Amino acid sequence: MPWTKLQADDSRSEVVFHQARLSQREITYREAIKEALTQALEMDPNVFLIGEGIDDPGGVFGTTVGLKEKFGKDRVMDSPIAENGMTGIAMGAAITGMRPVFIHMRVDFLPMCMDQIINHAAKWSYMTGGRVKVPLTIRAVIGRGWGSAAQHSQSLQALFAHIPGLRVLMPASPYDAKGLLLGSIAGNTPTIIIEHRWLYDQKEGVPEEPYVIHPGKGLVRREGSDVTIVACSYMVYESLRAADELAKEGIRAEVIDLRSLLPLDEDLIIGSIEKTGRLVVADTGWKACGISAEVAAVAAERAIGSLKAPVRRICLPFAPTPACHSLEQAYYPTHTDIVSAVKGIR
Repeated sequence: MPWTKLQADDSRSEVVFHQARLSQREITYREAIKEALTQALEMDPNVFLIGEGIDDPGGVFGTTVGLKEKFGKDRVMDSPIAENGMTGIAMGAAITGMRPVFIHMRVDFLPMCMDQIINHAAKWSYMTGGRVKVPLTIRAVIGRGWGSAAQHSQSLQALFAHIPGLRVLMPASPYDAKGLLLGSIAGNTPTIIIEHRWLYDQKEGVPEEPYVIHPGKGLVRREGSDVTIVACSYMVYESLRAADELAKEGIRAEVIDLRSLLPLDEDLIIGSIEKTGRLVVADTGWKACGISAEVAAVAAERAIGSLKAPVRRICLPFAPTPACHSLEQAYYPTHTDIVSAVKGIR
């Protein structure tokens, strides 16, 4: 399987490649994921998909529609509601040389698989001196929809970004969704890819040929010189909206899309802070011990001399997700919260 022959995009600035991507055919985030899965299945007979609802007519938010018909039930398998056992099976397949992609409809189900993910998938390579590889990719979905409430719309990425031996990725764009997914399947490290359900209809230019994006590379989505806004997943788009609003008042915000939470692109963050002197972090999760806290800590450890003001963080309120629509509207931060945070910096 020619994984090593795939083109790798290691760029850290979207500005450089924006014009080139304008000429590409446009597809949605969900279509980009489906295309990545299709190409991986075509290129490597060791790749297979497994997960709950994978052959449902809806196809996991449209990302697996038609794949069972094309590749057969031995490579695209619906699983019973037994997340821990099925994750263990996928992990076992990975250590024998297969490249499974386990699809969890929601990240809320991953806590049932902590033993398999943390004590086994994340540890085997280390415990065997690198002799045993675990090329396991796990897709999981975050974000609310139709009142999903406290148990079906959490953002638990920080739980897994705390674990050595794992990779945790949060693609925000169709281009990144395809490249990071193919890169994960091609790699030998267990990886959790977290997708926000509000992103599935996002559309942009994406190359038809397969390519990979390596983990640990953030991306400057918008250049600026007055304040750095670091964001991940859906909050990237809220940050870009905030940057547009701030520009009307002469404030030039630089927006960084983390893309990779573990490993984290510390150098990109620090370089931007050294330029702007101010930092706002926008996360889809909670503040306490979260991704925003990690970014703030990196800034304090490596760029305290460059900071002209305290770091500001935009996160979920520290409470479970409500089901009531009116409470949902108040619960989720938007670009207006980011604008207020930037203006509040002294």
